[in-house]
Amino acid sequence: MNTEPRWDDEFPVNHECLYLNHAAVAPWPERARIAVSDFAAENTALGASRYPHWSAMEAGLKRNLETLIDAPKGSVALVKNTSEALSFVANGIDWQPGDVVVISDQEFPSNRIAWEALACKGVKVIAVALPWDDPESLLLEALAQKPRLLSISAIQYATGLTLDLVRLGEACRAAGTLFCVDAIQAVGALPFSVQAIQADFAMADGHKWLLGPEGLGFFYVRPQVMDQLTLSEYGWHMVEDMGNYDRKDWQPAADARRFECGSPNMLAASALKASTDLLLEVGMDQVATRVVTNVLYLKELLDDKGATFINPLLHQRPSGILTFHFMGKDSAQLYKLLMQAGVICANRGGGIRFSPHFHTTQEVMEDAVDAVECLIEAL
Repeated sequence: MNTEPRWDDEFPVNHECLYLNHAAVAPWPERARIAVSDFAAENTALGASRYPHWSAMEAGLKRNLETLIDAPKGSVALVKNTSEALSFVANGIDWQPGDVVVISDQEFPSNRIAWEALACKGVKVIAVALPWDDPESLLLEALAQKPRLLSISAIQYATGLTLDLVRLGEACRAAGTLFCVDAIQAVGALPFSVQAIQADFAMADGHKWLLGPEGLGFFYVRPQVMDQLTLSEYGWHMVEDMGNYDRKDWQPAADARRFECGSPNMLAASALKASTDLLLEVGMDQVATRVVTNVLYLKELLDDKGATFINPLLHQRPSGILTFHFMGKDSAQLYKLLMQAGVICANRGGGIRFSPHFHTTQEVMEDAVDAVECLIEAL
């Protein structure tokens, strides 16, 4: 396996531990650490005297995110996390008793709880299975009943199953159903286009494949449906005439800034700007190629050790997630032993979840699988 080019200077993590957990919380690149350090030093020495520079940096971050998801200018807001963005949708739609939200039965809790909390408004949540022979089939059957909204993860967090979002987006348009995509396991790992999939809403945190800090993510709203969401948070930052503090009348910003109620998280933005700069410099095609190559290399190594894989569609529907187990072995116990041995991973979906990024080296992956082999023998 060819590991060139390498990014040793950007990712010292590859020398410090065996990190295979980007689907959870990712290590920052070195440039993100430097950006935060520089921001802190500047703030300490000069206070907010360079706030216009910070605002320009934040605007650059939004441009990066719009580029990464192929979104129109002004359609992306910066939010605290995916859950907040999902809540904006859940709390913003004018629900009627009997409205239906369709999700899958594999969703991360955030993409279930936000909709289940609408039961008090008479909204019904239908969670359908994702059969391996045709993962979208039951979702399409549910869409034929014209639900109010479909909310689905682009890639399922536990299994790594990648959904055909173009197929689902077309079906939503035909049914007149709003289409919401939790993109947290896709953006930063694979190319992603909100326009190609015809998403009405999409959201993700910055701390996974985008290689940024916790506490900052994005919320995409298709401009044509922006006015369909009633706002639930208000403040000085979300108004059209932002900065005019003497004005008594106000209206929401015409673009997605209307979902940013107050002061921005400039510290986190400086890190995420640096991280997304790196992804764009490398290029998402190359990032995706290396992510998929790394996952398939891990699969090959683990297959030789007798592992069983949760997702049988990995070759046809690539993702950055590989979940596996060994017959007759306790995955929860194996996970604990791997973490103790410095193999950073997760216990998800009934197995061990490995999630390498584009920068993960061949040595890291081989050493991690060697550790698996040793620990399996000890179980």
